Amino acid sequence: MSYFLTQLANGLSIGLILGLIAVGFVIVFTSTGVLNFAHGSVLLAGAYIVAVLQPHTGFWVAAVIGILGSAALGVLVNTVLVRNLAEPTPATAAILMLGVDILLLTELTRQIGNDILPIGAPWGADTVRWGGVTLPASRLIAAGVALVVFALLWFLFARTRIGVAMRAAAADGDTASLMGIRLSRTGTTGWALAGALAAIAGIFFASFPAPGVAPSLALSALAAIPAWVLGGFDSVPGAIVGGLIIGVASSLAIGYEAQLHFLGQGFGEVVPYAVMILVLLVRPSGLFGRKEAVRV
Repeated sequence: MSYFLTQLANGLSIGLILGLIAVGFVIVFTSTGVLNFAHGSVLLAGAYIVAVLQPHTGFWVAAVIGILGSAALGVLVNTVLVRNLAEPTPATAAILMLGVDILLLTELTRQIGNDILPIGAPWGADTVRWGGVTLPASRLIAAGVALVVFALLWFLFARTRIGVAMRAAAADGDTASLMGIRLSRTGTTGWALAGALAAIAGIFFASFPAPGVAPSLALSALAAIPAWVLGGFDSVPGAIVGGLIIGVASSLAIGYEAQLHFLGQGFGEVVPYAVMILVLLVRPSGLFGRKEAVRV
């Protein structure tokens, strides 16, 4: 029983980190209508900044700079590229983001090389044991940080002027524009938030289970795509729930892979996509998504 509870708790903590990334996908999609396939490279960029700076500034200062750096990178991509599209259709923007992802990932890979850069997180490889459940300290801290971030996002969207403006722009951009809401501002804010969320997730993914920052860290964002689609392209709560479902399903599948050997080796790695497909067969708009959300 303790093994099951450990796998469940591990899956929930991973799910919350995936939820951070998935919420970034949602915010960009609802604020600018873009499927941001460069999200993984932005995540890697934030973690890379932290790894490079932390020997000189300490972890916490480097973490703040890395988060702000990823937010700035998101704003830059939106300002220079997305807003200047001649035909800002979802398909065109998606292809553009694939190109941006390749360029960013290539440059970051060149900078990192074959090294694995330590993130310098103060919790290291410590573990926390409570009852019969044992979890890495990084996963427990990540879960706490994610919950705080989600609470702050709720406050932003529900209680602040810019948050209400972003919700209005996401619901009906044309009407929001006629009411005096600057769509360029809400879009910029959305890209900044998404970049910051990606960096936070990247810091925790780089501290455990990965020993540091490597180009493969960018693939972490790909695991959040099923959570994003599962919850609904345009739903922040759906992204969080989708992350939890994917995290728990993946953790249990990997933890009990020996008992599920008849499904094939490495089945745990494809579980997120299998769950996503099964749900979409029943609910094409996702668990919480609006039916009118655009698909590509």
